[in-house]
Amino acid sequence: MFRLPAARALPRPRAALLAVVGVAVVGLSGCGVTASNTGVPGVAMMGGANRTGMMGGGTSVTGAGGGGSMMTGRLTCAAATSLPGSQVTVTLADMGTMGSGIDPAPLGIPMRLRTSTTSVPAGRVSFVAENLGRRTHELVLLPLAAGQSPGTRTPASDGKVPETGSLGEASDPCGAGTGDGLTAGTTGWVTLTLAPGRYELVCNEANHYADGMWAELDVT
Repeated sequence: MFRLPAARALPRPRAALLAVVGVAVVGLSGCGVTASNTGVPGVAMMGGANRTGMMGGGTSVTGAGGGGSMMTGRLTCAAATSLPGSQVTVTLADMGTMGSGIDPAPLGIPMRLRTSTTSVPAGRVSFVAENLGRRTHELVLLPLAAGQSPGTRTPASDGKVPETGSLGEASDPCGAGTGDGLTAGTTGWVTLTLAPGRYELVCNEANHYADGMWAELDVT
């Protein structure tokens, strides 16, 4: 009578490998990869949904220009406590590693000026300027004429916009009022009395306005 040969047991290492593969296949069949918030099927998004590229708003540290950081996130001094009136915190930031060592700053370097609020009541207003960038910055308050849009001033040949009608500035490192500019990581502040109207906050270091360092503030 013809008999089939008895089945041989697989060597232990090979049997273990097949068992692992089987478990992996079963696991994949039960948990598909979702592609929400990516736009690419089968690709899971890395990082948080609120992590954004440069030239966006807010004061959180964000990526810029394909790498690096817009802000150092380190301050070596703080503003005086109990400043009078309403307070506006102004964040000054830049991609300082781009064109590093070149003065004035080249055109096209990502920079930004962001305010903690876009509107304050008329009267005493204290501005606290925090330089979280790597270059020297300053804060200058200029009036906006009727119909004038922020960011439309024309810089002169020195890369600065005219400061006609300036109401004051914060440019003294770790101090109040006018100085030689806020070096990296320093804070400056100034208290002004403002009438109702539209104002533009600018950094008027050479080419910084053209590189995006301006914001509107409405006083009601």
